[in-house]
Amino acid sequence: DWSVTGVQTCALPISFIEACGLWEDFHDALIQEIKRSLNKQLPERYLARTGERGYVVLANSEREDEHTFRPDVTVTSSGVGTAGEAGVALAEPIVDPEVMSIRAFIEDAFRETFVEIREADSERLVTAIEVLSPSNKRANSEGWNVYLRKRQGLLVGRSANLIEIDLLRGGQRMPMKGPWPLSPFTLLVGRAGRSPNCLVWPAHCVRRLPAIPVPLTPPDADVSLDLQPLVDAIYAEAHYERSIDYSRPMAPPLSASELAFLKS
Repeated sequence: DWSVTGVQTCALPISFIEACGLWEDFHDALIQEIKRSLNKQLPERYLARTGERGYVVLANSEREDEHTFRPDVTVTSSGVGTAGEAGVALAEPIVDPEVMSIRAFIEDAFRETFVEIREADSERLVTAIEVLSPSNKRANSEGWNVYLRKRQGLLVGRSANLIEIDLLRGGQRMPMKGPWPLSPFTLLVGRAGRSPNCLVWPAHCVRRLPAIPVPLTPPDADVSLDLQPLVDAIYAEAHYERSIDYSRPMAPPLSASELAFLKS
């Protein structure tokens, strides 16, 4: 029972947040909680701040499925049409047989938020913290390509640390030279100067999310990012239990052990 009065300390509710279309809300809340948690721990010479990147997607009849993987927040949407019930565009009625009906390109502008730790005086980037969105895990989409360029720049540049938090069951994982662990979630830490070698923590639905180190500039010691209490607090405060149907099948489906845990 994941009621507000008794949230279970495990990561299984995250899978249902993803499956029930609540990811955008959860992602933004988690970004803010990560920033607050880090600012409570960071030495005075550092500050955690949120940032965002934007990109535009051209949607047409060949890429309609692009909208099944929405980035975090839609900023603008442009296009001309007639609004029908429930926001569905209705086709213009054709009264002249020579008149053609042609679908126009539509530009959707998106933003994706992240957390950065910077030195307070110089504003030098120390650590970038990314919580992946479904758009980042759709191979060869604009969301994938934009994030991949940033990811590669950080790992190749070796001047800043990268933390990549993947709490999504769906989509394709980021490219690596070695195999990812066989777990639904992964937490990656790439330290400046040690890339392309990264440390990866497997994370499982029916267990507590592991705490991970957040590297700073040597000789300053790491601080800890403990995600599970942040997830628990967001779940309780947002009242997600009112929107989640735990009997709903998921894609990708839960494993046998996860289903057994859910029914226990």
